[in-house]
Amino acid sequence: MKRQILFLLFGLFLFLNQVSGQNFKDKFNDLVSKKDTLAQFSLLEKWEKSDSNDPELYVAYFNFYVNKSRKEVIAMGKKPKGEDALKIMDQDSTKKEPVAFMYGDTYYNQDLLNKGFYYIDKGIKINPTRLDMRFGKIYMLGKIEDYETFTTEIINTINYSVVINNQWTWADNKPYERGYKYFLGGIQSYVLQLYNTENDALLVNMKRIAEAALKHYPNHIESLTNVSIVHLLRKDYDKALDILLKAQMLDPKDAIVSSDIAQAYKLKGDSKNAIKYYEMAIENGDDQTKDYAKKQIEMLKN
Repeated sequence: MKRQILFLLFGLFLFLNQVSGQNFKDKFNDLVSKKDTLAQFSLLEKWEKSDSNDPELYVAYFNFYVNKSRKEVIAMGKKPKGEDALKIMDQDSTKKEPVAFMYGDTYYNQDLLNKGFYYIDKGIKINPTRLDMRFGKIYMLGKIEDYETFTTEIINTINYSVVINNQWTWADNKPYERGYKYFLGGIQSYVLQLYNTENDALLVNMKRIAEAALKHYPNHIESLTNVSIVHLLRKDYDKALDILLKAQMLDPKDAIVSSDIAQAYKLKGDSKNAIKYYEMAIENGDDQTKDYAKKQIEMLKN
């Protein structure tokens, strides 16, 4: 009987703790919507004293310091940022090109952001399977363009995913049930972020991430194409083709891979094979891929 009572009391304790944590999270989100930072910080302190092991606490701390660190400014530069950039024209009306652009920009106070990183790191240490924490940290590292740490964190996440057999959790410690393909899709979005910087110095980062994924998932087509893109940009066309042809064997109907193979042959000066693979891209691709491939074939034939 005593054992049953103790078991019931322990269950009640866990339930109340869960409800309390949920209430803290709801209250915090409400204060965020009201932009009441003083009340947010006060609540976080109470929350930490109440349950310092609650993973949502560390997510809330991280979001608090990220939001607090963010500063909106008006900036000027040679290239526009966003669709609402204002063109600054030369006083000489004969010059048609803008001399600069004015646009809204965002920067982050590093001291405040470091506090956010401190709390999310602490949360990850206590709850290493929380993928939302890891992705949140990686996202912010990308925002501040700390691409070395960004890359390291992505690779660490890939390696840990194998350790836990992809048994990730998400917000409120709910299982991440989308599987490794969606996980790798998230990783791919970060690789694209590196590619879209158009900074050749970051090609090695793309390659490191892709190779880390391929170590565990050798048939991951996106990672194969990422490595091939690095070789293409370095004008090492034969290496790129070796990798792309392997990817094409894995999925012969992948129009993007066919298009990439065609591009590699085109750059190599092999028009015959370039046309062959552009035709395959037309056969299996969407409208955009088809239009691009048709234009390339027309150029190669003329």
